[in-house]
Amino acid sequence: MTLAASVSLSADDARRIALRAQGFLGAPDRRGGGTPGGAGGRVRGVLRHLGAVQLDTISVLARSHELIPYARLGAVGRPAVESAYWSGGHAFEYWSHAACILPIEEWPHFAFRRRARRARGHRWHVLQDKERSTQAVLDRLRADGPLTSTELGGAKNGGEWFEWSETKIAVEWLLDTGEVVCTERRGWKRVYDLPERAVPDALLHDDLNDRECLRRLVTLAGQSLGVGTRADIADYHRLKGEQVDAVIADSGLVPVEVEGWSKPAWADPAALATAPRGRHRTTLLSPFDSLVWDRPRTERIFGFTHRLEAYVPKTKRIHGYFAMPLLAGGRLQGRVDPAREGRTLVARQLSLTTPKAARPMAAALREAAGWVGCDAVRVERAGSAQEAAAVTAELADL
Repeated sequence: MTLAASVSLSADDARRIALRAQGFLGAPDRRGGGTPGGAGGRVRGVLRHLGAVQLDTISVLARSHELIPYARLGAVGRPAVESAYWSGGHAFEYWSHAACILPIEEWPHFAFRRRARRARGHRWHVLQDKERSTQAVLDRLRADGPLTSTELGGAKNGGEWFEWSETKIAVEWLLDTGEVVCTERRGWKRVYDLPERAVPDALLHDDLNDRECLRRLVTLAGQSLGVGTRADIADYHRLKGEQVDAVIADSGLVPVEVEGWSKPAWADPAALATAPRGRHRTTLLSPFDSLVWDRPRTERIFGFTHRLEAYVPKTKRIHGYFAMPLLAGGRLQGRVDPAREGRTLVARQLSLTTPKAARPMAAALREAAGWVGCDAVRVERAGSAQEAAAVTAELADL
């Protein structure tokens, strides 16, 4: 049963609350949870603030997990980003919204998912000899780990590119069930280790029952979103709607009514305690950024329809391979498909929602170019000749 909402929010209230919760409005706590300061501490602070940073193989300006802290912190050094994630035992990789980097302190709260995977018995691939293959991986990691799948014996079986070897299937199954952990990527390859070596003793347990795990993840999702519907909250860590229903009353989130939203919503009480104020960030967003990864929510909050076209045939693309939304003034005001040619950042395709977005688009392109070591920006194609001319003129003026 849904409790009656006692707080009403305007659509603008909800948008600003969401922006602040995601680190784009004002100055959220980006400290590293007691770790030393500097760029690494700020990156770890972003990770803890968001609760999950999605990983993806596509790399345009940079890989998506690098773009996430960049979008919030500015031109933080890329080596510092990688080090913040993959050193010091601050994070682990597991299945959340998708394959995600997660704060290490959330290890116990994914016990429900590890148990569910174990109960199912397999994921996408079925092992020919599960007991022998998994034991061989564990023995090797115990003796020589941490190791990549290549070091364990190879990820492919010699057939098609997507056909995993028995060793790769075994180690991924062990990762699913928590008998192996990934707390590092090396050259984009997962580095596997035994949990007892990689997870702090105080966290190394699956003692929490499913309800407590779900309650924690629903609470975290609400805090990371600021305000959201049942579907928004479920999508953040890929929970089922009924799992959210089972714990929402105990999550600490409070029912709210949002102008223009047709479904009930819940908010983080801390997000309601003070009005969202502060400076808006102007930046380009990864399509896998948690501000926009839920397309229906993005449309509802920003009135902006966005689709990743990397997997769409080239002839059917409208906005480009890796179109990145432009966030400016707390709104999504355009998008651009970037590429690098030597030391030039090329806007292969861009479009604006308003002519006033030309200057913020130029500013975002300039900052992104500097971050990835480019000293020039060129507009190749735009939604109209006027848009191309306007952004080019603003680039010259910056």
